[in-house]
Amino acid sequence: MLKAARTLTFKCAKCAKAVKVNLQKVSACSHIQPYMGVCACGEVRLHATGNQAAVASFLASNGLDWSHSH
Repeated sequence: MLKAARTLTFKCAKCAKAVKVNLQKVSACSHIQPYMGVCACGEVRLHATGNQAAVASFLASNGLDWSHSH
């Protein structure tokens, strides 16, 4: 099984600068790999890969108090 990248880079939707997102710590499961980063302009950027329901839950949380459990 391939490991998820620790960092990814995206273009900020607000200012178009590059923003790096870091893999967040989660339980040892392969259902979701959540990423979060903050652009220099202050815009929070979330990204996730994995199970559709878990990804949707993470993105809807805006990165606040999100947790994943079985």
